[in-house]
Amino acid sequence: MPPNLTDRYSRQLLLNEIGEQGQQRLAESSALIVGCGALGSTIAQSLVRAGVGRVRLVDRDVVELSNLHRQILYDEWDAAAKVPKAKAALARLSRINSSTQLEAEVASYSPHNAESLSADVSIVLDGTDNLEARYIINDACVKQGKPWVYGGAVGTGGVMLPIVPEQGPCLRCLFEEPPPAGSVPTCDTVGVLGTAPILIGALQATAALKLLVGDRSQVGWLTQLDLWTGHHSRVRTKRREACPTCQQRQFEFLTAGGVAWVTTLCGRNAVQISPAKPAAVDLKQVQRGLQKVTEAHYNGLLLTATIEGHEVIIFPDGRAIIKGTTDEIAAKALYDRYIGV
Repeated sequence: MPPNLTDRYSRQLLLNEIGEQGQQRLAESSALIVGCGALGSTIAQSLVRAGVGRVRLVDRDVVELSNLHRQILYDEWDAAAKVPKAKAALARLSRINSSTQLEAEVASYSPHNAESLSADVSIVLDGTDNLEARYIINDACVKQGKPWVYGGAVGTGGVMLPIVPEQGPCLRCLFEEPPPAGSVPTCDTVGVLGTAPILIGALQATAALKLLVGDRSQVGWLTQLDLWTGHHSRVRTKRREACPTCQQRQFEFLTAGGVAWVTTLCGRNAVQISPAKPAAVDLKQVQRGLQKVTEAHYNGLLLTATIEGHEVIIFPDGRAIIKGTTDEIAAKALYDRYIGV
C-alpha cells in the first residue's frame, strides 16, 4: 500500500477487523448507493472516507432547504441553486477523498435501469425513501447474487438489515408484499428526527464494510432502534421456503417497466412521474413550448416551471416532479397535458 494511503487509513489499519488485507479489499471494491438523501448522504460519506475504491451515486431529486437538517452532504447554496443531489454529493465527496472513483447518475432508480446500475459493483446500499425502490433493489440483487443493505428511518428511529442472497433471507422473506398505501408511517405523516437516518446510515455503511472485507456474521440480523427512547433490539431472521423472490426466483418488480412509474415522494408533498421509456429530452424545446402558457426556467441541468399552481421540475430523461400534491392521478394528468415527453 502506498505510504500516503498507509498514513490516511492508519487508524483503520490498526483494527484487527480490517487491517492491511481488509483495507486492500476495500480499495478493490465498489458500491452502488441508491438515493442520496439522509441515508445515502451518510452512507456515501462513510464509504468514501473508509477508502472504498469506486462509488456510484444514483438519485432522482434536487437539494431543497427542508433536506438540510438531516442530509449531511449539502448546504444552503445547493438548495438555493436546486442542484441535483447526485451532482452535489459527487462534488462534496470528491473533495473528501480524491482516490475514490466517483460516478453520479441523476436518474430515478426503476425497473428500467436497476440491473445495469448494479451489474458491475460489489454491493448495493439502500438510501431510498420509498418501498417500491427497495423491492426493485431486492429483485435485482437476488437475481444477480449480489449483497445489499436495507435501511429505513422515520420518526425517531429506524431499521437495518444486511442481505446476502443464498446465505440469508431477502426482503420478501420478511415482507412478501409492499404494505397498502397509507398503512405505514412515513416522514410525510410523522416527520423524522435528523439524527435517526444518520445513525441508520452509519449502521448500513458499517454492515457494508464488514461484507466487503469478508465478515458475514451480521447477515440475517435485523437491527431496530429508537434514538429518542434509547430502545435497541436485534432479531435473527430466516429465509422463507415459499419466498417468491429468493426461492421461486420470480422477479416481479423488475418486469414493471412497460408503463410510466408514478410515486409519491416522502416528506415532499410531491409526486414523481417517470416515463415508460426514459430518453434524452431537449429541455430547451420543452421550455419554448411551456413558455406559451407559463414562465419556465432552464439552468443547463433541469427545467422548472409553475403549472396550474404547481411547481414542476423536469429532468433531461423526461422525468418530472410535481410539487404541491400527493394525488398521483392528478399529477399524472398534469404531466400528460403539459409535458408528455
